[in-house]
Amino acid sequence: MSWYYTPHPTVLPAEDFDASADANALRKAMKGFGTDEQAIIDILCARSNAQRQEIAEAFKRELGRDLIDDLKSELGGKFEDVVLGLMLRPEAYLCKQLHKAMDGIGTDEKSLIEIIAPQTNDQIKAIVECYEEMYNRPLAEHLCSETSGSFRRLLTMIIVGSRDPQGTVDPDLAVEQAKQLYDAGEGKLGTDEDVFYKILAHASFDQLEIVFEEYKSLSGRTIEQALKSELSGELYDALSAIVECVQMTPHFFAKRLHKAMDGVGTDDATLIRIIVSRSEIDLQNIKDEFEQMYNKTLVSAVRSETSGDYKRALCALIGNA
Repeated sequence: MSWYYTPHPTVLPAEDFDASADANALRKAMKGFGTDEQAIIDILCARSNAQRQEIAEAFKRELGRDLIDDLKSELGGKFEDVVLGLMLRPEAYLCKQLHKAMDGIGTDEKSLIEIIAPQTNDQIKAIVECYEEMYNRPLAEHLCSETSGSFRRLLTMIIVGSRDPQGTVDPDLAVEQAKQLYDAGEGKLGTDEDVFYKILAHASFDQLEIVFEEYKSLSGRTIEQALKSELSGELYDALSAIVECVQMTPHFFAKRLHKAMDGVGTDDATLIRIIVSRSEIDLQNIKDEFEQMYNKTLVSAVRSETSGDYKRALCALIGNA
């Protein structure tokens, strides 16, 4: 199964970890005139999320202060966004990003897709519970109010956890599903979008991999070619993201990172979100994939697009290796 890769993070739990020592060092870095940003980077970018939570607790317990409040008052700009992102629990961070994508005027559909498409049912469940806890509003309801049509139905199906569990495979059904996809698209005039999103939102990633192979045998074209010729807009973006994640999740994120830094200007929000959220999952795999795809290292690309403490924080999370 190609989507079964061994995830390699770039941020690991620190050995000989001492939450109390780190809390005091952070206080020292922020006390008095000026801030020692490098000390903050050296500590928070080299600890696991669980360790950062312990540091925040020690900061409160021993110094009687709120670490997040202190960081907010001492830091600014994109560097602050990175550090505060690191301090949130992983699912809380993604919930905040989902909320941000839907809050205010307009909806950032690409961010919604990037956050939701790669998740397993268990991960989705944790995000859904956390979202309601944080915003006192069901995630599915918020998504429904901000999206429409087949795109809305696809996201809702993923959010309610209708995907079959990992490892669920039925080769005979895969042949049937490949035929259903063909008959709903290339095999007819017009496109039956329902068939596409139902199969791609329901089947496990393992099953989808077989479906895509069967599709190629049946039609002589890849599923990507079929999606491109049959669909458009957000539904196409979301379904092609699912296809990419089935085939190789690190490839999907490497592509997103490259796009965030390509051309004039930088999409800092995407850059921060992927590096922060994948640093303890598979950022090493994403780095390897990025280098293979674009013939340059991720760290060199980030260095040329960012500056100052913001650059140093991201590079510390990526690691130089």
